[in-house]
Order: sequence, then C-alpha cells, then structure tokens
Amino acid sequence: MPTIIAPNSVTLVGILNVTPDSFSDGGRFEDVSVAIGEGLQMQQDGASLIDVGGESTRPGALPVTPEEEQSRVLPVVKELVSHGVTVSIDTMHADTARRAVDAGALLVNDVSAGLADPNMLRTVAELGCQIVLGHLRGTPATMERFSRYDHPISDVVSELRLRAEEAEREGIQAEQVVLDPGIGFAKTPEHSWAVIQNLATLKALGYPLMIGVSRKRLLSTLLPRDATIADRDLPTSVLSALLAGAGANALRVHNVRDSAIALRAFRYATKPRAGEHFTHIRGQERQDPYTDGDHRRWVVRD
Repeated sequence: MPTIIAPNSVTLVGILNVTPDSFSDGGRFEDVSVAIGEGLQMQQDGASLIDVGGESTRPGALPVTPEEEQSRVLPVVKELVSHGVTVSIDTMHADTARRAVDAGALLVNDVSAGLADPNMLRTVAELGCQIVLGHLRGTPATMERFSRYDHPISDVVSELRLRAEEAEREGIQAEQVVLDPGIGFAKTPEHSWAVIQNLATLKALGYPLMIGVSRKRLLSTLLPRDATIADRDLPTSVLSALLAGAGANALRVHNVRDSAIALRAFRYATKPRAGEHFTHIRGQERQDPYTDGDHRRWVVRD
C-alpha cells in the first residue's frame, strides 16, 4: 500500500467524526450524506487525508461495539473512496480496521497503539497498510485516572517506543509505523504542552509523527473563560504551523480551511530544507511557483 504519512512531508488530516458524542462536533455528521459532504469539503479545503471515526475517544467516553462502529463508518468510507478521497480509519477495533481497509481506507489510526484489541497489530501487518500508534493509558473512559508521570517526556517516549517495537514484532514494517504522542490522552494540559515543547525527543525515535491538538483542552489555557469550542480553531491553526516547523509530519484538525491557510503562511515565511513537502491548498496551485504538479504538496527546489 502507498505511504500516506511520510518522514519528509507534512500532511493535513481532516477529522470526520460520525458519532453522536464526540467532544467538539458530536452528532453533526451522523447522517451519511452530511458526513460525505463534509469529507468532500475538507478535501477541497486542503486536507490530503480524511480520518473517519465512529467511536468517541473524548475523556469519559464509553466504548461502542465493533458492529455499531462499523455501521457508522463503513458507508462513509466507501462513498468517500468512490469520490477519490484518501481515507484513514480511526478505530481501536481490529475487525473495523480490516473492513474499512477492505472498503478502501489506506491507513489505520489506533489511539491505543494496539492495546485495546490484541488482534490489531497482527491484522494491520496482514493488511500491509500504515498504522498510527497513539499514546494512551487506560481507555477513553478511564484515562484521566492515569495522568500521573514521573517524567512526562521520557515516559511518553519510552511507552511509544515499546508499542513501535511490539508492532514490528507482530510483522508491521518500520516504514509503516507513525507515532502520535496523544495530546490530551491521559495528560493534563501541562503534560500536553511539555510534549509539544519537546517534539524533537519524539522525532529522535525515527518514525513520522502525527499530532492532534485541534480544539483540545490545552488550548483553553490561551483563551478567555467564556470562549467556545469553536474559538479554539484560531490557536489550533497557529499551533499547526508551529508544529510543522518543529517536525510534525501530519496534523489532525477539525477546521481544515484555517489550518491550511496557516500552513501556507508558514511555508511562505520560511525556507524549508531541500526535499521537504508542505500541504498545499487545493485550487491555489497556479499562484505557487514551487508546486511539483501535486497541488497538495509543496517542494523546495535547491
């Protein structure tokens, strides 16, 4: 299968939650036709990958069965793929991962890094696709009990390294592994900011990194007390650009349009290293002298 998230690129990932209870948009996209329209719009706004999820992973969220999850996500995955959209599946269930990949998804995003389902890593090895291994302690329902660290950065790095090593033992190739430090998952805002400030330590593990800060609680520390969830989109966009500069390879966001604009501003204000690629806003390629023919990437020509 193709490499979707690569170590020399920045991929903008649109979050498409087809759930009734996600923390920022729960219920908005339960209708299949509405979800498909949102996915197509996110692609138009600049997302190179649409991450479809059918189980909320907000703090305190209760689990759903694989069957319920599949009834939510599979129709959306199939239809988006039929429109030429590159899709990933956000799931902790191996059976859902297999069925979604069979329907056309090209990447599995597991926030539990294979801990929630003992069959996940072997399944992904058989499928031959990329997998994002997220850092999580406990489950979404219990993770806030486990937000205690002796050394937050070294603990997260060590735990992610162990999951990557386990993935490789189960037959997943190293180049198929992407790591996600799990911002907000079993972490206080202080822990999450510490992870962001030490991204280079995570990069030293040698795998591409996906970061998801979109609309998360740590951003509320930057805003007035009466700010809404939607008010977190501005700091999300700013932070997306900063994370791209710090070495993140995939940025998972709700508001694709704003983050795409922030990334565009970032790359025009900086000179990336030769060979690096940055997400490009669809429809803007004629204005950018540095595109390589793919309007979702930007290439530095030295």
